[in-house]
Parts: sequence; C-alpha cells; structure tokens
Amino acid sequence: MRPTIVRLLSNLASTREIQLYLERFAELDATRFAVVKVDGAVLGGDLGELVSSLAFLQQVGLTPVVVHGAGPHLDVDMAAAGIDKRVVDGLRYTTVAGLAIVRRALQQENLRLVEALQAERVRATSFHTGVFECTLLGRRRYGLVGRVTRVQTAGIEAAIAVGSIPVVASLGETGGGQILNLSADHATHALVERLEPYKIILLNQAGGLIDEHGEVIDSVNLSTEYAELIRQPGLPEATRTEIRRIHGLLMRLPPASSLSVTQPSELARELFTHRGSGTLVRRGERIRRYGSWAKLDLARLRALIESSFGRTLVDDYFETTRPYRIYCTEHYRAAIILTRENGLTYMDKFVVGEEAQGEGLGRALWHVMRPENPQLFWRSRRDNPVNDFYFANCDGALRDPHWTIFWYGIGELDAVQRAIEHARRRPATLRG
Repeated sequence: MRPTIVRLLSNLASTREIQLYLERFAELDATRFAVVKVDGAVLGGDLGELVSSLAFLQQVGLTPVVVHGAGPHLDVDMAAAGIDKRVVDGLRYTTVAGLAIVRRALQQENLRLVEALQAERVRATSFHTGVFECTLLGRRRYGLVGRVTRVQTAGIEAAIAVGSIPVVASLGETGGGQILNLSADHATHALVERLEPYKIILLNQAGGLIDEHGEVIDSVNLSTEYAELIRQPGLPEATRTEIRRIHGLLMRLPPASSLSVTQPSELARELFTHRGSGTLVRRGERIRRYGSWAKLDLARLRALIESSFGRTLVDDYFETTRPYRIYCTEHYRAAIILTRENGLTYMDKFVVGEEAQGEGLGRALWHVMRPENPQLFWRSRRDNPVNDFYFANCDGALRDPHWTIFWYGIGELDAVQRAIEHARRRPATLRG
C-alpha cells in the first residue's frame, strides 16, 4: 500500500517529504492523529471534495475525528420557521422551538456526510449525541446553549480502532438527558483538549486565515508573531477573533500540536508537504539572537546543520567562520547564520532540522531576521527544494552551473557584482 500512496502523492512533493510525514503519522496513537472541524458552508458547497479528502486519508491508514456544525443549513431552517437569528457573544441564542430545529439540522447534516462517505466505501460512524456532556452556559443570556464539562470518547475510540471515521455533530446533553445547542468551535476545542491530537484542521471555503490584503496568511508562529498580528489595524475582525481562539487552544496543548486552516481539496497537500496549503499555526519557539558563538551550544548547532543538509560540516567551521548575527530557535531546531563580507551581509546557513520541517519555523526565523537585515545575499545549490521560497523572497537572482545566487535590498550594480563574485568564490563548508 505505501508505495502506491507515495506515487499518488508524488505530484505534490518529493518522495523524501512524503515518507517523512507518513512515518511521523505512523508513530502516533491512532486516536491522536487529527481532529477535523468542518465549517457548515463546506458541507453545503464542498461535500464532494471533503469526502474525497477523507477517503484518501483512510486509504493511507489514517483516521481523523470529524466535528461539524450546521451553519447555513440552520439559518435557512430557522428563517423558514419564522425564528429570527439572535447572536450573543458569538453564540446563537436558542429557544425551545429553535433547539428542535438545531437538533434536526445537525442530525441531517451528520447523516448526509456519513452517507456520502459510505457511498464512496469509506467506513464512517455517526455520533449525534453521547460525546459532549454539558451544563447550561447561561439560560437567561444564551437560552439552551451548553458548556462542555466532559467529553466521552469511548465510542470514538472504538470507531477508530476498526478504521471507521467518527463523524460528530456539535450537540451537547446534560447529565439528565436534556439536549443543548453547542457551538461547533467549542465542541472542537473540547474534543481537542481531551484527545490532544497531533494535527487540528479547520476546513473552510476561504482556504485559510485572511490578512488585511485579502490574502491567505501562510503561517503563524504564536511565540513570535501573535502580539504583533492581532494589533494590525487592517486585519479582518473575523481573522483576529479566530487567531485569539486558536492561541487560547494551542497554548493548552503539547508543543508538537499544530493547527491548519485550509479547504477540503487541499487537505493532502497541507498534511503531506512542507509547503502545505492554507494557514499553519503553531505555538512555535522563541527565537534568540546572538552576536558570536560564545553563548551557543555548538555541538547542538552542528547537529542541526548536519541534520538539515544531510551532510557533514567541516571540522573547523566554527573556528574559521566569524559570525555577524545568529538567529536560533530555543530548542536548536532551526537557525540562520549571517556573516559580513565586503561591507554586505551574507547568509551562510539557513537550516531547519528534519523533524521540524513543515512546522513553519523557517518562515518564522525569516520574518524575524529580514527586518533587522535590510540588505542580504546568499547562495543555494541549484537543486535545493527551498529555492522556491528564496525566489519568492529575493529582489534578484543569478544562476551559474553550480549555484543560484540571491539577494535583496542591494540596489547598486557594483555591490550586486561584489556579492555575486564572493558567493561564487566562497569555499564550501559541507562535505559529501
């Protein structure tokens, strides 16, 4: 099965990348692979893509837990019943009459997804209730809306044990059996805190979180970017709210957990490639700056460089290389090493450890480094898979038979020429 899966994914990424993710996921407890929250609009407009993506995951041998609401379906049913939509603190105020419609709409959407999966020979198990034990959040303020107090996972674990995808509706119930409306976001967060999955995936039609320019944000390192991001005046309020919610969730989970926001058709690309698709959000690591080797653990830094390149660093690298600035994540999982050459700043190494690739640490490092270094040049082997990122972040580039030489912020022609000549002549520091 694995060679077949690798061939199917080969148009998305290199075989090395695919194998890395397959091995990473295979090491997990089956119940801790992923929780997928499906936006109600996706069920209405992208059901086919959703089913195809979930079917593919099952073929790979991975079983996510799917949580959903009813979204637009519920709005239509409420309007048809003559019930005005009332939102309090982002939650739908729910009357007795409204609760009956909520329950029916969620059951219908749940069965529609399960039946669509089963029609494609995907094993799936429906959970209308029995997962989220709740108390009333506040009857006077919110109506019949629940606050999760306990998550029952026995049924979910039993389904996963036989390779069946649990499809969970966001309905809660009290200990006495009273059904309550439950926000799909709150249901997802409660389930995530209980299972502590490796991946949390939010599927929406936008394909990610949207920035102030209407573009998808590709990654967020909460440790280094959160405060600045939520202060941006042009950021859509929906994005600001979602980032705050994601921050609160990820900070309560193990550091290895991450959250992706993407669309159903891009789910495989998000899971199995370093470049991903949509928005990747991680707790991340603090990035530390150094002006010399003195305070660094050079053994750990050497191991990181060799892990990233899969080659051996020359023995005297740290003795013969005089650093200008070093940016290194606190756990030595990614680093950038800069030197000064002929009055210009040169990027000698940009490294991300193999086990950290695809986490967004490299982009986080770059976002910290670039504003502090307005002029930079560097070189990369012509077959380096990171060159796409370099081309997207440079002002100019030159290919020669051995290297591609990049630069940004260097406007004078003679300075560019000096940079190119230095990059061409610079001795290699990696063996093999």
